[in-house]
Amino acid sequence: MSKLSYDTLYGLFRDATPLKADCGAVCGGACCKGDDTVGMLLFPGEPTTLPVAEADGRRFVLCGGHCEREARPLACRIFPLFPAVDERGRVRVIADPRAFPVCPLARQAQNVRFDPRFTRRVRKAGRLLAKDPACFAFLRELTDELDEIVRMNELLQ
Repeated sequence: MSKLSYDTLYGLFRDATPLKADCGAVCGGACCKGDDTVGMLLFPGEPTTLPVAEADGRRFVLCGGHCEREARPLACRIFPLFPAVDERGRVRVIADPRAFPVCPLARQAQNVRFDPRFTRRVRKAGRLLAKDPACFAFLRELTDELDEIVRMNELLQ
């Protein structure tokens, strides 16, 4: 996917956030309290000017707890939601279970009214990403992993 395409994706979230108010005010910015061992996944071909690490063939932006807002990767911009994709390419927006430990919105997703514009834009981002073969494969792989996390959480309850 070209840099121009990521610029388009980033633009979807320039004025759309999970809540109509500052969601960071609810939790004290818990999602941005990382250190140099915490990171956010980069999507295939996603450019970045931030420090990057690699593990298991995946690239991560390392988060020191603060960055220039315009430099955030797509994973930060869509947090705490995720555009899950089925094998036919249909996109459904889910609360990302990886966000549960840090984000009260994710833990209470069934009771929280996310800004509909934000949710629609996460879905649109998923549809745009799914058009790229590498991004589609990445979304499918993560969707399967996230579905497994949800199943495991349900078994443990």
